[in-house]
Amino acid sequence: MQTLELVHLWNSTDPIGRAVALVLLFMSIASWGVILSRGWDVWRLRRCLPTALSRFWSAPSLETGHQLLQASPCGRLLAPLSAATLELGPAARRPGFDHSGQLTRSLRQGLTEITMYLESGLTLLASTAAVAPFVGLFGTVWGIYHALLGISRASSVQLDVVAGPVGEALVMTAAGLFVAIPAVLAYNFLNRANRILMAAADGFAHDLHASATAGEAWNPSEPRRPRGVGA
Repeated sequence: MQTLELVHLWNSTDPIGRAVALVLLFMSIASWGVILSRGWDVWRLRRCLPTALSRFWSAPSLETGHQLLQASPCGRLLAPLSAATLELGPAARRPGFDHSGQLTRSLRQGLTEITMYLESGLTLLASTAAVAPFVGLFGTVWGIYHALLGISRASSVQLDVVAGPVGEALVMTAAGLFVAIPAVLAYNFLNRANRILMAAADGFAHDLHASATAGEAWNPSEPRRPRGVGA
């Protein structure tokens, strides 16, 4: 019955109303794609983070720790930072090399890469949450206008003649809200999750910098004392 009503609604609207419906459908599919993919990524990252950090700090060398990070689900979150530290290994042993300053710049670049990864898709969710209600409202206004034109041409005006087209036009507003509400909730959830993950990445970068600049330059080939998670 609902399928027949949707078919009737589709057939009774004009090309502009159909275009609005297609835009809302596209926004809904795109936003749910981001919600599912980013939600899965966040769940995996938060689940593997303690184990990945523990294995890294327990590794006998920086190369081994970096390989462990790359093989773990947390590779996209932590591996850019260990890679930035690993690349400075040979250069750090040159006389006069500003190891601390160069390492800081490399780690900052790694944090920027991680931020771009974590924030991917959030712009689409924010845009969907902000625009979808107005797209639905535009569809409603256009549908009511289209219905009033039909009513003005009718020889007699009855309640069912007015209520039917206006009620069908209001469906667009409901569709816009149906698209926007999940996008708003997902955007807020992912923003909070990203703040937690970025805090973990920032702490890992701080620990890497402290370990690499403590005393002499960090030779990645030398074994290191195992460290605890978040040490």
